[in-house]
Amino acid sequence: MALQMDGVKHIQKPGLMPRPAPLQMPVQNLRVRFGDNDAPGWRRTRARLWKYATFPPAILTTALLLTAFTDWLATGGLGWLEYLLITLVGITFFWISLSVSTASLGLLGLWLRAKRGVTHAPVTPQNVALLVPVYNENPSDVFGNAAAMLTELNSLPAAHDFSLFILSDTRDDRIAEEELRAFAQLRQSLPQECEIYYRRRDTNSDRKTGNLADWVEGWGGGYDAMLVLDADSLMSGEAIIALADELSRDASAGLIQSAPELIGAETLFARLQQFSGTTYGGPLATGLAMWSNRESNYWGHNAIIRTRAFASCAGLPRLRGLLGKDRLIMSHDYVEAGLLRRAGWAVRFLPAIKGSFEETPPTLVDYALRDRRWCQGNLQHLRILGARGLHPVSRFHMLHGAISYLLSPAWFLLLLIWALLANGEGKNVISYFSAANPTMPIWPHMSTVDSILILLFMYAMLLAPKVMGALTVWFQPKLRADYGGQRQFAISFVAEIICSVLYAPIMMVQQTVAVLRTFVGLREQWTPQRREAGSYPLVTLLKFHLLETVCGATLMAGIIGGLVSFWLLPIAISLCFAVPLSALSGLNFSARNWPHLGTPIEFAAPQIITLAKHRRAELRKALNKAPEAAE
Repeated sequence: MALQMDGVKHIQKPGLMPRPAPLQMPVQNLRVRFGDNDAPGWRRTRARLWKYATFPPAILTTALLLTAFTDWLATGGLGWLEYLLITLVGITFFWISLSVSTASLGLLGLWLRAKRGVTHAPVTPQNVALLVPVYNENPSDVFGNAAAMLTELNSLPAAHDFSLFILSDTRDDRIAEEELRAFAQLRQSLPQECEIYYRRRDTNSDRKTGNLADWVEGWGGGYDAMLVLDADSLMSGEAIIALADELSRDASAGLIQSAPELIGAETLFARLQQFSGTTYGGPLATGLAMWSNRESNYWGHNAIIRTRAFASCAGLPRLRGLLGKDRLIMSHDYVEAGLLRRAGWAVRFLPAIKGSFEETPPTLVDYALRDRRWCQGNLQHLRILGARGLHPVSRFHMLHGAISYLLSPAWFLLLLIWALLANGEGKNVISYFSAANPTMPIWPHMSTVDSILILLFMYAMLLAPKVMGALTVWFQPKLRADYGGQRQFAISFVAEIICSVLYAPIMMVQQTVAVLRTFVGLREQWTPQRREAGSYPLVTLLKFHLLETVCGATLMAGIIGGLVSFWLLPIAISLCFAVPLSALSGLNFSARNWPHLGTPIEFAAPQIITLAKHRRAELRKALNKAPEAAE
């Protein structure tokens, strides 16, 4: 049959896709409750107990802080500005407290898991499809990862049958040609028992959501489960089999999410993200898995899904926009998890399954650009919170996703108020411009000791989850050795803290910009993520970070003039130097030349990563030859 490539027909050779096995995927109505008759029930677990151990402490800590803060501000009465300040403090601090509670619960969970060990029930064989949606990606990397995963799966004993599908939405004809050549090369190099297929859509309607729905409706009926991957995803054979085994054992599970670890970091910024996720993620992920339990979330990749459950329950509608146009749901994964749980299927998160990997943006600019797309999608969730039949925890996940971006404007507004008023009634920005301002609150005097105590308390709460994660490494000598030893780990930990303090204010401004862009209706283009190392030109950085630079210079001038609190100096320095810090983020700091911020995956790479690098290099060499040589 013919493969259409934007007006150019290419002959699709027999065997690119298996025999069709259609499966209906109806669009869900968010105004009507829905239950799937095929979803088995289950007994309640002790997850409710873990929720009580997580949320009440966060609420109580926030309430105590607000009580003290209100008493402190009550000098001369409370006006609208004080109430606004108290509200902002409460909103921002609750989420900090919640992360501390979650990490604390995770420490308990890690200890309990080590004490009780693991038991396994028998599994029922399943036919599992590994789905890799791609859009204008590097074919040698995508197909190289696919080759590595299939090679490992073929070498391991498993009760299940696995097939891999490259589902292309590529619009670039040159890249599409390379995809076909890479596919031919891969089929030639892999054993015959490795089933790998390729399909490119005529049009990329509904983006990744439409790409997966197209596969479900065309071939989903032939597979019990689908393991959804991203273009940069890589999973070990053991991890893939473990997810398939767990789905087989749990008849109530509609989706099981693994916890991907970051790999492939070469730049400073990428290595910061990689070290942070690997080191601090354990307690947070374990705590989240404990209190969310069977109402967990989905992050769009490296998760296994029961195909028929997904088809029956997770067909996404469009959202009516403010101008009357129907809009695609951007961050579809949260919503799909909520719809599965609404229909009666369990959604689980298993961070104990290791061997699940993904890559991270190489620079601060790339991270911020990706954040703009995610912000647009996550803020859409505010319009889905009222959908009928959603579980309260599913609603909370969606709210949390939106709040994670709205917190940046809240922090920015708090910073602005603090900058205007924090030096007290006698000498601050407002009194400087208006000596007699009746609307200005009577700001209580803040001594140096008070300032230091408040600063230490806030930083302690912000850093507590990181300290907990670092302690789980420090008290395991073998794991600490995998980081390069105690001295190397200590240096890396301190370096990450310093760098995170420097980059956090810049990201606060960038996320504030992302929220404002979303609210004024600026839609982000769907472009493939840049994955290669390398900084941007100076002119690009100057344009991108102009707002941060202006804010930082203004803060610094206020501090020098004695109108702004001296304790905002770290933020002022970060914003003033946004451009050089952004340039620094893209410099190559690979572990070969700079061992700091290294992780066990870098110092002793798992077999799947080594194999993927080898397969990528092979395919890159083959694709660089003349097209005729690849036939």
